[in-house]
Amino acid sequence: MIKTEDIIKIASYFSIIAHTPGRLRVRVNPKIKDESENISIEDIEDLPNRIDGIKSIKIKKIIASVTILYDSKVFPSKLWEDLIKNENLEELTEIINNLAKEVA
Repeated sequence: MIKTEDIIKIASYFSIIAHTPGRLRVRVNPKIKDESENISIEDIEDLPNRIDGIKSIKIKKIIASVTILYDSKVFPSKLWEDLIKNENLEELTEIINNLAKEVA
């Protein structure tokens, strides 16, 4: 199971390609493979089932990008940008923990 700390760690490998409210597309640094023993692609793809407000995540390995569709009323655009820039993480952690779903 992926934790909030893992989400923050994963985001450090992202850089924004395009961002409009509700849709974020990021480039993934190949060094993310170093985290593969702790975090799987399946964990990332499962985030919409675990966090309210994330609608879907599409991973394109060949072009090293991830597209996240999200509810911009739940996650304002600035929060995503803060996550990628590694800023205001306390606020973001609190929001993610509050939105986490209990999944058996």
